[in-house]
Amino acid sequence: MKRSFTIDAGPWLRPQQPRKDSEGPYGHDNPRCFQPPKPYPMPSPTPPGHSPEAMPALDEADEPARVPLKIEDWLTVLVMGALALITFANVLARYFTSQSFAWTEEFSVFLMIVLALVGSSAAAARDRHIRIEYFSESGSMARRKTLARFGAVMVALLFTLIGVLSIRLVWDDYRYNETSPGIGIPQWWYSIWLPILSLGMALRAVGLFIRRGRKS
Repeated sequence: MKRSFTIDAGPWLRPQQPRKDSEGPYGHDNPRCFQPPKPYPMPSPTPPGHSPEAMPALDEADEPARVPLKIEDWLTVLVMGALALITFANVLARYFTSQSFAWTEEFSVFLMIVLALVGSSAAAARDRHIRIEYFSESGSMARRKTLARFGAVMVALLFTLIGVLSIRLVWDDYRYNETSPGIGIPQWWYSIWLPILSLGMALRAVGLFIRRGRKS
C-alpha cells in the first residue's frame, strides 16, 4: 500500500497576487511593514478655578494706554545692551591689560537699579506683578476686578511714598556736594532717577486702576 505525501511549499513559493504600486514592497497588511501610530493630541491641564474660555492667551496684546508701554520696553533693551557692552569691555581690559575700568562697577550697579525699576513699571502697567493666582484669578469677574484695583492702589501708594521721600535724598546729595565713591562724580546724578522712576511707576499703577474700573 502506497502512501502519498503532500509538501506545503510555504508562503514564499505560492503564487503571489499582483500588488498595487501604492502598497510598497511588502503591502499594507504585511506585519513586516511597520507603520507608527498617529499621535493623539493631549489636552493641556487647566488650573483649578479657571475655565478654558476665561484664560487669556500668552501672546495677548497689551491693553491700550494713554502713554505707550513701548517706553519701558525700549528702556529695558537700552539698559541691558549698555550693561552687556560695559561687562564685555571690562572683560577684555582685564584679559589684555590685567586691569579693569574703575567706573564699570559703579555704573553697572546704577544700571541694574534702573533696570529693576523700569521692569517693575512695565509689570505694573501690564498687571503682571507677583501674586497668588489661586485667589486673584478665581471667583467672579467683580471679585477679580476688585482685587486688581486694590493691588494697583497699594503699588501706587508705595512708590509715591518712595518717590516723595527720595526727593529729600536727592536734595541732600546736591546741597552737601556728595560725590560717588568710585569715580567721584556728583551723587545726585545717580539718585535723581529714583524719584523719577518711582513716580512713573506710581502713575502706571494709577492708569491700571482706571483701566480695571472701565473694563467690563
